[in-house]
Amino acid sequence: MLRTKDNIIYHEIIGLRVKILSHLDPTLVGREGIVINETMNTLQILDTKHGKVIKVPKRGGIFLFTIPEANEELIIDGMQIFGRPEDRLKKIRFTNMRR
Repeated sequence: MLRTKDNIIYHEIIGLRVKILSHLDPTLVGREGIVINETMNTLQILDTKHGKVIKVPKRGGIFLFTIPEANEELIIDGMQIFGRPEDRLKKIRFTNMRR
């Protein structure tokens, strides 16, 4: 299934470009790069400007993701992607099976 703005929260986000628009930690605002790993609580982002890997809590953040295959940008509240990535992926399968 193609990633789009309508289904991105149910897809793999590793590899997507991301920019931190807002965060409880003001030192993270404006940082951008590529998501290289995801855990239940954090995103690990390769900060392309500084060449460093930063660990960003999902909770308290507003993120701008770029979806290249759909040529779209999408603003996502960190709470929408909070939790284990594999559970998010299972959620769409379960929802589709119930229809």
